[in-house]
Amino acid sequence: MQYVRGMSQPAKTTPRAGTPTDTPESPAGGRAAAQRLKMRRELAAAAMELFAAKGYEATTVDEIAAAAGVARRTFFRHFRSKEEAIFPDHDDTLVRAEAVLNAAPAHEHPLDTVCRGIKEVMKMYAASPAVSVARYRLTREVPTLREREIASVARYERLFTRYLLGHFDERDHHDGNDDPLLAEVAASAVVTAHNHVLRRWLRAGGKGDVETQLDHAFAIVRRTFGTGIGAGRSTAARTGTEPAPVTASHEGDVLVAVARTDAPLEQVMRTITRALGHEGS
Repeated sequence: MQYVRGMSQPAKTTPRAGTPTDTPESPAGGRAAAQRLKMRRELAAAAMELFAAKGYEATTVDEIAAAAGVARRTFFRHFRSKEEAIFPDHDDTLVRAEAVLNAAPAHEHPLDTVCRGIKEVMKMYAASPAVSVARYRLTREVPTLREREIASVARYERLFTRYLLGHFDERDHHDGNDDPLLAEVAASAVVTAHNHVLRRWLRAGGKGDVETQLDHAFAIVRRTFGTGIGAGRSTAARTGTEPAPVTASHEGDVLVAVARTDAPLEQVMRTITRALGHEGS
């Protein structure tokens, strides 16, 4: 299974309601983005306080806007509903995660790139532990908010799946080829590992070394999928050819067999049997 660098790029995210149209690289675009995020966070903080005091269902958009000191129309310039108000950073975090993917160095394994990308999500939660814990508790109590959270997670998963699929040789997509399946499963595994660590951290009140816990979880994902994803990619990139999955040679009375880590066991055994002259006996 081989990745090909420099093929299709991950699809760009589609701007959503309230997403700035200024160019991020320009000074004006940077200021606009910062002001937008500041207002979104102020609205989210006001919403969280009201939800805690009055309850989610009893709180209205007008009350949230008034608590933040803005008009109702200002609220709707930033959020389409009060459900969105408690997730102010997901759009911006998705953009940062995509930027990590787009700027990945050529030598980096795509699965490692995805692991770095999703760390942007953890950084978002870890930046405000108290708010993150309160939001987590609220989403456990309100099914509508839980559904909104699931939808947000699905957006990250789609981004990472597209990225991994973009590094497969499209000509190898045919019946019997499991590369697209493996890419999708690997992307899901990275997201699931991240969410497992995140939930454990939130249940602990936002305490503990979440970075170390996340690295441990990603190491498990790499051990599980890393030998299959991109095996032989670096060698092929240097030579322009795909290395043989299994080779065997005699060194006196010793048989030396060299196999790629993704070579099927039955293929390894066939090559060794053939080299020993036992085939057909």
